[in-house]
This record gives sequence, structure tokens and C-alpha cells, in this order.
Amino acid sequence: MELFAQQPDVAHLDALALLPSIMFAASLALGVWWVIQALTTEDLEQEAEWRYDISRINALRKIDPAFRLFQPLIQLLARLNRAAFGGHLPEIYREIQAAGLSRFWLPEEYLARGQVFALLMSPAYFFVCLNYMGMAGTVSACVLTAVTAWLIRRSLTRRAHRRLVTIKRRLPFFLDLMTLLMEAGASFLESLKQSVKEFEGHAVATEFGRVLTDMNMGKARTEAFDNLRRRLHDDEIAGIVGSIIQSEELGTPLSNIFRTQADILRVKRSQRAETIAGEAGVNMLLPGILVMASAVLIILGPFALNYFLFGWEL
Repeated sequence: MELFAQQPDVAHLDALALLPSIMFAASLALGVWWVIQALTTEDLEQEAEWRYDISRINALRKIDPAFRLFQPLIQLLARLNRAAFGGHLPEIYREIQAAGLSRFWLPEEYLARGQVFALLMSPAYFFVCLNYMGMAGTVSACVLTAVTAWLIRRSLTRRAHRRLVTIKRRLPFFLDLMTLLMEAGASFLESLKQSVKEFEGHAVATEFGRVLTDMNMGKARTEAFDNLRRRLHDDEIAGIVGSIIQSEELGTPLSNIFRTQADILRVKRSQRAETIAGEAGVNMLLPGILVMASAVLIILGPFALNYFLFGWEL
């Protein structure tokens, strides 16, 4: 009788043991359904209001799978970022433009995209920290998640800086080509179009291609170049654009301006190289001292150890 009485308890325990497996399978099925729905859903419907915003979101959904997959979460975090980091959003937007990312990104949404990636890493941080540090690891996991979000944000700054350096390295040759074409009898638009075609695939061609597109859409030449200056937000490029705008207002031949600015860029590049070479000796001073100290320890270490252990006796 006791044996039959214990059978319901065993069945109850078996059901409880299956509960985690059922929950895991359900969560896995929900995740698969979410991915399929996010990747196969058609574009959002157009409405009378916020027509441009809907078009922008649809464009982002096409070019960025992460935005398409986590769009509700990204937009929720974007609203929080708009309230919390409103003062930093203009700088982030300039870096997005300088990095050559899509013009459809809003700064708060791009910042939220990095935060989503940090949140996806947080379970691994919590698993490792809680296993090795106990409950005290919760704070470490939160700090690691915040640091991950900060590193993703800094990667945008580094990407923008690298692209600006690439543009400034190739810009003198781009201006030289435009000068030669204009001196050969081509108009400004023809020389700009041909230069963009010759440098196709490079960042400098992308930026001046946008200038060409702006002018083809009816914008004035000064306005198109001013948009370039605001996008890149660099002092050297701003000086070149300012010279172009000034020559447009005063009627100075652009070929002379391009040749002068190309020479100035080469001089500045040489000056930067000399500055870096001069700083290299100072930067190598500390590593050199550490290497010398290590060599002295390796050579004299055995003698010092023998003296402390055995004195001067052989």
C-alpha cells in the first residue's frame, strides 16, 4: 500500500523535472519565431503623418539586420537616450556622417544599437561573474555591460577619425586631378564628375559624389560644399571649403584655388609626419628604459641571488 501511495509523488517530481526543459523549448521557439517575423515582415505602412520617418525606418530595416531584428527595443532605448544624452547627440550625428554611415541613422538610434549589443553580452558577463565572485559579481557584470556600451560608442569615434585621415591623405591627388581637368578645358561639374569616377570606391569620392548629387538636385555650389564641411567637421577640410566658397563669391578661378589647397595639404602632411617622427623618440624613452632594466636584471639577477643565498662562497 505504501508503494502505491508514493507513485503520485514520483509522477509529480517527474513533471517538475520536465518544467525547465519545457520552458527552455518554449523560449527557444519564441526566439525563432521572433527572428523569422523580424526578417520576413514587409515594410511599415505609409501614413499621412511622419511620412519621411516611416521611409527612413524602412530604409534602415533594409540595410541593417540588427535594426530590423531589434527595432522595438532600439526605438525604446532611443527615446531614453534622447532624454538622457541630448547634449551629446549632435556630436554623435557628426561622427556618423564623418564615418560614412547611412544618413538614415538618428544619433539616439545608433547609440541604442550599441546598447542592445551590450545588453546581449550581459548574460555572459553575469554568468561568469556570478560563478567566480558570487553575488558580488552582479556589480562587476553591470560595470562590464556599461564598459561594453562605452567601447562600442568609442568605436564610432575611431571609425570617423580613420575615415577623415584617409580622406585627407587622398584629397591632394583629387584636387590635382580636378585642376588638370579644368585647365584642359573641362567645366567644374565635368571635372568633378570625372574625378569622382576615377576615385570610385574611396571615401573622398563618396563625399564629393554627395556634393555632385546635391548640385544635380538643384542646390547652389556654395550650399553643396557647405554641407560637405558640416558633414566632415574637420578644420583642414573646412579651410578648403571656405576657400572654394570665397572664390565662388569673388570670381577667382577654381583651378588656382585647388592647386594652392593641394600644395597646402601636402605641406601639412609633411609637418604631421615630422611631428610624429619627433615624438617617436620621446615615446620610445620609457620602453627603452624598461628594456635596459630588464636586461640588467637578467644579467645581474643570478649573481645577486647567489650572493643572498650563499654569500661569496663558491
